[in-house]
Amino acid sequence: MPSNNNESKKDPFFEIDSIELINQGNNKADSRLKKGLGRGLSSLLGDTKETIKTNKVPIHDIVRNKFQPRKHFSKESLEELSNSIKEQGVIQPIIVRPEKSSNNKYEIIAGERRWLASQTAGLHEVPVVILEVDDVKSLEFAIIENVQRQDLNPIEEARGYQKLVDDHSYNQDKLAKFIGKSRSYIANLLRLLSLPEDILLMIEKGELSSGHARSLIGLSNAIVIAKKIVQKKMSVRQAEILARTYKNKKIKLVYKKDTNILELQKTLEEKTGLGVSINNKKNNSGTISFDYKDLQQLDSIIKAIKNAY
Repeated sequence: MPSNNNESKKDPFFEIDSIELINQGNNKADSRLKKGLGRGLSSLLGDTKETIKTNKVPIHDIVRNKFQPRKHFSKESLEELSNSIKEQGVIQPIIVRPEKSSNNKYEIIAGERRWLASQTAGLHEVPVVILEVDDVKSLEFAIIENVQRQDLNPIEEARGYQKLVDDHSYNQDKLAKFIGKSRSYIANLLRLLSLPEDILLMIEKGELSSGHARSLIGLSNAIVIAKKIVQKKMSVRQAEILARTYKNKKIKLVYKKDTNILELQKTLEEKTGLGVSINNKKNNSGTISFDYKDLQQLDSIIKAIKNAY
């Protein structure tokens, strides 16, 4: 099989355990599935001994995977892969399944990046391996492929896991076993989804790491702190310290003063020539404070009060 650095670096070819994928030149692909990632891609398809050959399918008969957790594809890497495909062709087949809603259409299970780059390269048909898998397997496959290649940002990864939880009754223990990560890793990742959308966008753009973002969970002013972290280019440790100081602060609620109270303040300030603040509570109890600059002003306030009472 010809070697291609651009494609293999970004989208490594895998063999599914005992299933052989055969390219157009009938040369057996001798790559092995990366080990150590939980159940792995092989267990998603069972222990079949059947040899699967590639087919060529018109590129317009292929549709995106509706369960694809990856939403952002680098334009630069797509262009690199497209140039590689123009020179070498599509070396690694796209894994697809029959599309339920229409005949002669196929939904991508793995290889969306190759499909997008093939379109840019002007290909009219691409090699595929057609598998019969259900929605759960398709989602699992898509997550595994992206996690294995570390192509997902933390939010895409978390949303993929959350979909397994919401739609397919996964719990954190099952997720951890499936992905091959610790339960705490899964829990911390899913907690990120509780943050405001503005912060999730910062993480997706790479402005904030998941480490920065974890320190913001539960803060009412998380967006303000997040912007400060980005602006000052803080480390994760610095972000944690900043967030902790906000958590320890007693936040005072500022109420908009009644117009009548403001009018009284203004009248007293004009009469006394001093700064006056009136804080009136809901039960109409409260405090009045006068700002004085020296002892003479203090004496004037005291005399005025004594004369009035």
